[in-house]
Amino acid sequence: MQHLIDGYRIYREKRWPELRALHRRLAERGQSPHTLVIACSDSRVDPATIFNAGPGELFVIRNVANLAPPCEEASIGLHGVSSAIEFAVTKLYVETILVLGHAQCGGVAAALSEEPRDPNSFLDAWIGLLDTAKARIKGCSGDPAQALEHESIRVTLENLKTFPFVVRAMKEHGMELVGARYGVADGSLEVLNLENGAFEPVV
Repeated sequence: MQHLIDGYRIYREKRWPELRALHRRLAERGQSPHTLVIACSDSRVDPATIFNAGPGELFVIRNVANLAPPCEEASIGLHGVSSAIEFAVTKLYVETILVLGHAQCGGVAAALSEEPRDPNSFLDAWIGLLDTAKARIKGCSGDPAQALEHESIRVTLENLKTFPFVVRAMKEHGMELVGARYGVADGSLEVLNLENGAFEPVV
């Protein structure tokens, strides 16, 4: 805990003075982020850092393997990811939803593993969301991890379109869905071209 306290003190001394006015405005006017980012919980992949974003710009959902389940309207339960998507779309009116994957994803590695899944594991059940993408890359040439990282982003974008409020926001407000993959080792970024289905590097 001490390293967190030390970090806070550095933040308070060095960064807070320049952020004070911005935070006052955000407190008075509320947040109005332009983008919902669905990113991985991986500690190496911080959306605000990658996109040089300040407080109030991004509404971020982080989970293992940057996934979103399909809509389950018949089972309205404790769906943390789905409720956060709904909040971002219907209350904050975000302009964009970005699904941000990354290289060396531990969730993807787990999905590719031949180890049997534990029916009592929250993690194994969650990783099951990658099964559709895994089936699609079967027999593909090249690196299976990279292929699954790419395909899982495509599947998550498809899952987002099963939410009626997402489809409505796209039709009525022009909200866009975007997919991208970040390179942990080299800081590269690939963005999914929705017309040809390929991931293209940002240069």
